[in-house]
This record gives sequence, C-alpha cells and structure tokens, in this order.
Amino acid sequence: MRIALLTYRGNMFCGGQGIYAAYLAREWKRAGHDVHVFAGPPLPELEEGIPLHEIPNDNVFGQTTREALDPAEPFSMLKPMSLWELGVSRFGVFPEMQTFGIRLMRRWAEFQRRYRFDVVFDNQCLSWGLLGIQAMGVPVVSVIHHPLHIDREADFAIDASLRKRVSRTLYFPLLMQETVASRLAKIVTVSQASREAIETYFKIPQKDVSVVYNGTDTDIFRPIPETPKEADMLFVGRTEDRKKGIGTMFEALSMLPDHVTLKIVDGRIPKHGLVPRLTKQFGLEGRVKVIDRMLTVEELVEQYSTARVALVPSFFEGFGFPASEAMACGLSVIANAAGALPEVVGTDGHSGRLVPQRNPRAMADAMWEILRDPEETERMGRAARERVERIFQWDQAAAQLVEVFEEVIHAADRRSRAA
Repeated sequence: MRIALLTYRGNMFCGGQGIYAAYLAREWKRAGHDVHVFAGPPLPELEEGIPLHEIPNDNVFGQTTREALDPAEPFSMLKPMSLWELGVSRFGVFPEMQTFGIRLMRRWAEFQRRYRFDVVFDNQCLSWGLLGIQAMGVPVVSVIHHPLHIDREADFAIDASLRKRVSRTLYFPLLMQETVASRLAKIVTVSQASREAIETYFKIPQKDVSVVYNGTDTDIFRPIPETPKEADMLFVGRTEDRKKGIGTMFEALSMLPDHVTLKIVDGRIPKHGLVPRLTKQFGLEGRVKVIDRMLTVEELVEQYSTARVALVPSFFEGFGFPASEAMACGLSVIANAAGALPEVVGTDGHSGRLVPQRNPRAMADAMWEILRDPEETERMGRAARERVERIFQWDQAAAQLVEVFEEVIHAADRRSRAA
C-alpha cells in the first residue's frame, strides 16, 4: 500500500503527535508499505529510506510583527498565505493547521501524479485543505488523539474571564476541525475515552470511529537497574498544560512527610510559570527537583529510572505517553481515573493505582501506600512493563491501521463502480 502520512508539526519533541508519526512511518516501512511523510517544521527524524516532503510555513505565531519580517527578504511576507498567517496571528489565531493543509492541497495534484497514493492519513490537522485533497480522488483518514475542545475547557477552568474565553476560542480551530472531520472518509482515535469525547464534541457516532491504541517502543523505553534513585516520584510532561493537573499533584505531595521527593521533567518551564508558583505556594522548596532542559530520548529513559513511581495527574489524556513510557521503564504509575489513563494503566491495580481526579487526599494516600512497600512497588513496575509489551506495540498499531485503510479503499472502490 502507498500511504501519505501528514503531520503539520513533525518533530518528536513537539509532543505525542510527532512520536506517533515517526513510529507509524517506521512500522509501515518495515511491513513493506511505501510511506511518504508530509510535514511542517520542526521536521521529524525518520528511519532511513522514508521520503520526507517539507510543507513550509512562516512560523509567525508568537512573534512580533517586526520579528516576523525578515530584513534580508523584505518582500517574503507578501505571498497571500504568508500575509494571511501574519494577519490572523495578530489576533491570537494559531494558523499552522489551516495553512499546512491548504499549502499541501495546492501541490497535491503534482504529488499524486508522481506517487499514486492509495490513502492519505492525517495526524489531527483536520485542515480545510483535506477536503480538497479528498475531492481529487484519494480517501482521507484522520486520527483525532483527543478533541481540542478539552484543552480549551481546561484553560477556562483556570481563567473563566471573557478575555480568556475570547482568546482561547480564537486560538483553537474548532469550527474547522468539526466541519472537516465529519466529511472525511474515516476517523480513528487512540482510546475508547477519546472515541466517547469525539462523539460529544464532533457529533460523530462512536460506531463510526475505530480505536487503535498507540504503541510504546519497549526496546528504547526499558528499565536501567544500575541508575541511582534521585527522587521518590517523577512527573514527565508539559507543566503549563492546564489539563495535566499538576496543582493536584503539588497539593498531594504537601500532605506527605518531608522526606518524600518529586522530580519534574519538562524542558519548557517558564520562570514565573505554574511550577515555581506552586512550589512556593505549598512550601515544597527542597522537595521538588526540576529538569528544565530538552532531553534526548536516551536521557529521558534514564530519568524514568531515577525514580520509583511515576505520576500522571491529568484531567484528560487521549492516550498518555508519559504513563506508557514510565510503565515500559518498569515504574508503577499513580494516575487520575480520567480520560484514557484507566485503559493504559489498567483497572485491576496490578501495574498502578487510579485515583479520583482533582482529589489531592486520594492521590496522597496512593503515593504513601505504594512508597512505603518497596517490594510491592517493584512488583507493580514489572507488571506495568509486561502490560505494555502485551498491549501497546507499534507494529500492532500500524497493522490495525492498515486494516482500516483497506476497508476505506474498498468502500471508495465500490462507490466508484456504482457511480
């Protein structure tokens, strides 16, 4: 099968979507499929032999107008798409998803003549341009990791002011994604929790959405037994993301004895962000260690092994890579019973503990229960890795998606013959 994989931001360090695209491309290539990746900057690092087609953008969001205008190329922003990106970004609109799809659509006829793709797989861009690509005769399947409506509601929960509501409504391209998703050949997602959320926010019935779990690379993410322990608990993730629930985590830590420590790994912690503010608010100076630099994958794996327990206090996760990666590294997990985390961690208590969300007392109790029994903690860590090895593998995910593609292609062929 010839697959066009689209990801508007391709780098693995931009978040879970970059990881998703890189591993699926690898597995499809290894299975003998011809996969091409179409990506915007920052670009992904792909396995050798996978063609990469860059769809550039001007990266003007978050820049001042002066910063966006390159003195060396004073007329570079006069192109229609560049002017549009610059203009709407001045009002707080994040334009990358829209412009990625439109730029690709304008070149699609050329790409399709050259490569004859069987299917297009979109990594939650859901741009208007996908409708144009599909109209040219290639079925488009999109993965929705989770509806962006959830991110917006998490922001509203922190600041419900009219100004915040207007700014976040402008930022998220919800109308575009709702309109495009319902018109594509197929939608897939990464958990039952996300499938339910898609029905709620996109009005697409659950029966029409396929669930294909993400994988986790257990060859890379693995226990490193000789690594010295530097903290009792570990949080990995973007701490400024309001749905990550770090306020609950800090409050729970404050309820435990002073010798219990926490390490936070996040390469983008603002000087006046949530972490320094919450550390001061709960009097946790000296008990919270911060790794606030970008890590290589190898360094991240080592960080997992410096703790005994992983914490995932999110209010919603479409899947939850920090949970599955920690489990693959042999850590038991304490997570909120929210979103897909029960599906990843399991509900039987063998590989981790689930607690009610926004309940710091319950989280503190789970922390203390696990930490005070080192042998049980290690047993749960071994069970956690076994669960990932059994259920969450990238070759399984890639094969299941190919089955979805085959169904979509056959359905398109039947409609073509009937017409």
